[in-house]
Amino acid sequence: MNISSRFAVAIHILAMLELNKKGISTSDHIAESVSTNPVVIRRIVGMLSKSGLVEVKPGVAGAKLSKPPAEITLLQIYQAVQVVQEDALFGMHEQPDSQCTVGKHIQASIFPVFSAAQKAMENTLQEVTLQHIVEDICASARQQT
Repeated sequence: MNISSRFAVAIHILAMLELNKKGISTSDHIAESVSTNPVVIRRIVGMLSKSGLVEVKPGVAGAKLSKPPAEITLLQIYQAVQVVQEDALFGMHEQPDSQCTVGKHIQASIFPVFSAAQKAMENTLQEVTLQHIVEDICASARQQT
């Protein structure tokens, strides 16, 4: 099972908004790049707008970043699209057999490990900005020309 693709799509959207500042980034245009439906793009842009990462003007095609890409971390994007709630990245099986020694104690034993793993991932996401992603995209594009 993967983390929802909303996270990757949100990063894609924000990178396009940054790299296409002079153009109009409509949901149709972005959806074509992502290979998805424009409705999906509008829904995710709505989440990004609600979290303050993008500005959208009603009735006007396109959106723009609300702050410089160096000030937007991947953790902020991850949280904006509500990928996973705190301490919920790893699911726990419900109601193990309380009469079994393992069943009775397994959740208390593995929950701290799962929680620490999620925190480590989130700490990594906090260290990477949208600017890093945009620079990497540009570097990759230059290498292919």
